[in-house]
Amino acid sequence: MKKVLIIGGGFAGCSSAHQLNLKGGYDVTLVEGAPFLGGGCRNLIYGGHPHTFGPRHFLTQNEKVFNFLDKYVPLRRCGEHIFLTYIHEDENFYNFPIHVDDIDRMPEKDKIKNELSRKTVEGIKAAKNLEEYWIASVGETLYYKMVDKYTRKMWLQETNTVFDEFKWSEKGVALKEGPRAAWDIAISAYPYGFDGYDPYFKIATEGTKVLLNTHISAFDIPNKKVRFNGEDHQYDYIINTISPDILFENCYGELPYIGREVHKIVLPIEEAFPKDVYFLYYGGDEKFTRIVEYKKFTKHKSPHTLLGIEMPSTNGRYYPLPILSEQEKAQKYFDLMPEGVFSIGRAGSYKYLVDIDDCIEQSWDVMEMIETGQRVEKAVHPVRMNSKL
Repeated sequence: MKKVLIIGGGFAGCSSAHQLNLKGGYDVTLVEGAPFLGGGCRNLIYGGHPHTFGPRHFLTQNEKVFNFLDKYVPLRRCGEHIFLTYIHEDENFYNFPIHVDDIDRMPEKDKIKNELSRKTVEGIKAAKNLEEYWIASVGETLYYKMVDKYTRKMWLQETNTVFDEFKWSEKGVALKEGPRAAWDIAISAYPYGFDGYDPYFKIATEGTKVLLNTHISAFDIPNKKVRFNGEDHQYDYIINTISPDILFENCYGELPYIGREVHKIVLPIEEAFPKDVYFLYYGGDEKFTRIVEYKKFTKHKSPHTLLGIEMPSTNGRYYPLPILSEQEKAQKYFDLMPEGVFSIGRAGSYKYLVDIDDCIEQSWDVMEMIETGQRVEKAVHPVRMNSKL
């Protein structure tokens, strides 16, 4: 029986355990440093309100992935999403992503329209960084009004020119027209149950040896060996979901991440946001970036409501920086991984654009590669590994 180690018990780790257990014939151990499974998707309670660390709703364009998770954790499809952003200088809220219908409500409408009339496809394609892309797409006025401060604040950077990999931004929908829903073609959902995604983590790890509050003290990834609880353990396969630099003692340097602090406030009203508004973004000098009303997702019944106020920080390694030089550094770590070692999930892939649905798809890909010995490459859902299985 092949021995498999899974490092990390978030969605990527639990989904990988689930695939191995469904297939059968594997001796699976999952090591998690926290006292619980689920990572940032674990269900939390504050003031009687269920919530996750930040709004971890399920978003996908893949019906197959939706149906898979829905089978184990019944999911409620969310209605139309409207995101609003507050512009302090205008003393007004506008739609976000930027919507063409809002331009006539802006003080600089004539200047904005003039700048938009001068944009070209060639100019957008020539953009070398996020700032150039946005200015070429919507003009300087809209960029500095709605994008510049927010993005710098979100990533704790002094300038947006550092971002030379910006597919995570609103590329392709820089100026929206038509339906106001934030995602026009994606499924957005959240579990019906009060306990959120937690039942899935239990189902997924049935038959797995789960070691909580356990930290790996030494890694020998080339030989697929690790040490924990004072003993060495060797495996046939390793599925990693934590930052790849940790596995190699930062030999190429530490990979940078941005953390989050979420401040929670209970208000003595049933709902605080207008109908269909899930998020409020703040792109000014405020310390926080956005506010979410959790009841919009959970549909929790209460005379009160819970808000989460998100503030970027260096506390935690949650979001990999979308900078090519850092992604190239991450690739150096992936190149050190031998056959049979996989690195998935947002941290494991070192990709900001990896969410719950991607974690599930990556676990499917890893299972296919383990079973068939064939490499599976998907640009949207990267599985980081050695070039051959």
